[in-house]
Amino acid sequence: AEAAARGKTVFAEQCAACHGDRGEGKAEVGAPRLDGQIWLYGGSKAAIVAQVTHPRRGVMPVWEGRLNDVAIKMVATYVHSLGGGQ
Repeated sequence: AEAAARGKTVFAEQCAACHGDRGEGKAEVGAPRLDGQIWLYGGSKAAIVAQVTHPRRGVMPVWEGRLNDVAIKMVATYVHSLGGGQ
């Protein structure tokens, strides 16, 4: 819970513009929902880190170099907490 809370700040600053404040997604920009239990490339923390670091097709920009490894893990933990990946 503490790690997800730290990731929430990174998410708000870096991800919410496309994915919405609570990860509800924004179809108009092609950003999928992150708050459901449907995971295109896997819902584990490792799969989320992999998608943020080296995104597969689609419109997700590469965040490697923009976010450091700690920030990527923090936001992955937060996103994981949104989608029922308990």
